[in-house]
Amino acid sequence: MPLPPPPAKRGAQLSSEVIDLAARRAKAPVVDSPAPQTPPPAAPVALAPKATPAKTSVSKRRAKSAAPTRLFVLDTNVLLHDPTALFRFEEHDIFLPMIVLEELDAHKKGMTEVARNGRQTSRMLDALAGVKGADMARGLKLDATGHAAAGGKLYFQTTPLQIQMPAALPAGKADNQILGVVAALEKLHAPRQVVLVSKDINMRVKARALGLHAEDYQNDKTLEDGDLLYSGALQLPLDFWTRQSKSIESWQNGSLTFYRIGGPAVASLHVNQFVYFEAPGETSLYARVTEIRGQTAVLKTLKDHTHQKNAVWGITARNREQNFALNLLMDPDIDLVTLAGTAGTGKTLLALAAGLTQVLEERRYTEIVMTRATVSMGEDIGFLPGTEEEKMGPWMGALDDNLEVLGKVDASGAGEWGRAATNDLLRSRIKIKSMNFMRGRTFMNKWIVIDEAQNLTPKQIKTLITRAGPGSKIICMGNLAQIDTPYLTEGSSGLTFAVDRFKGWPHGGHITLARGERSRLADFASEVL
Repeated sequence: MPLPPPPAKRGAQLSSEVIDLAARRAKAPVVDSPAPQTPPPAAPVALAPKATPAKTSVSKRRAKSAAPTRLFVLDTNVLLHDPTALFRFEEHDIFLPMIVLEELDAHKKGMTEVARNGRQTSRMLDALAGVKGADMARGLKLDATGHAAAGGKLYFQTTPLQIQMPAALPAGKADNQILGVVAALEKLHAPRQVVLVSKDINMRVKARALGLHAEDYQNDKTLEDGDLLYSGALQLPLDFWTRQSKSIESWQNGSLTFYRIGGPAVASLHVNQFVYFEAPGETSLYARVTEIRGQTAVLKTLKDHTHQKNAVWGITARNREQNFALNLLMDPDIDLVTLAGTAGTGKTLLALAAGLTQVLEERRYTEIVMTRATVSMGEDIGFLPGTEEEKMGPWMGALDDNLEVLGKVDASGAGEWGRAATNDLLRSRIKIKSMNFMRGRTFMNKWIVIDEAQNLTPKQIKTLITRAGPGSKIICMGNLAQIDTPYLTEGSSGLTFAVDRFKGWPHGGHITLARGERSRLADFASEVL
């Protein structure tokens, strides 16, 4: 996960703080390399797992304790990125060079997210050191403060180390001091494997150039590969009806048909997942999983929003996935909808059309609240004048573009005055809010749209989703191919995090929009550029 952005200006300020970390380190005082009496040399090291979230039980951890463990040296940016990283390495030990503590001290001041993480890390270190009977020279037990999954020890640099660095690396730079500590620990604890963990790519490259083991911090990644992201839809095999013919049950409820199916296919289904059957010469089926009980699942056919009679604010679905999305957006039992897709797939248009219908026509919600991550694509243009809503105006160009389309649809034939009145009415029901002021708020009976959610961290997406009060619905949208936040990837994005965590929840749904509908030029550009 990238370093969480600060509250006042999350994107640009975070970028400068992380990228300029090396520059700040250069000014840091050169500290002799005092270090703890680190653990005694271990047996020859076998291949050990990466630094992954602690998911094993205590009994399994004890079973692993007989195997050789690794010693992880943490860079400062890992702790500023995730203060709980201390407890994420299962049975392995952790080592903190003294220069890391110096840098944590330098980052403790301020109200940014980085400063808060630095203070939280310091509090955790103080709690570990304050446990009765704790001895820094022998290592602090990481499970002493209740983190049962952490079975290793934490060591500090309390005694001098024999650090010998190549002449090409200036000794006064903090990065190089940490590399020197890793090299000295490798000699001291051979053949035990010593691994540097850093979010800084250049730091890892330098470590490997010196023959040292280096890894990225893995715990912030929800998925290793973005292609593994849950799509929300599943195509049924061509022999589905043949295999299900003996065990299937069906019944009618109004205009909708329900099917109860069984068999091995149920194991791969999730609640609110869409399934579809398309075969030449046969009737197509488009349905949603509404219930999974044991070895059976219930499928409910969908409302056909591709037909003009089921249009939403004059908008009809142009493809299969848009029809799935509108069924989620118009369902009052769904509290959270996540929409992913490339540029031009209609995410914002569908969310606004469904929101306006349920705010102005059905009066299910009182107003639409829109926000987005203010991470710029290029150079920052500086401070923006005006109120909160006026400052957010330049970031909401997508809202203006889509409102222009929706206003023309609703006021078609009403003339210029009619269109102007319609636009004023639409804008009166839409409030634009900045993410920076969301803490502590509760939105009741609101239709909340979070745009560009791919640029949010998991911590930010949690903050926004937990703002929902009674009767509110949240729509998170984003394009994982357009991430502009530094150190954020498809696997660690807040949008990916939300999709994965809400998968299968009865009141949440996700769909990946696959086909662009903006224009033939935009579609072709998405493929070839």
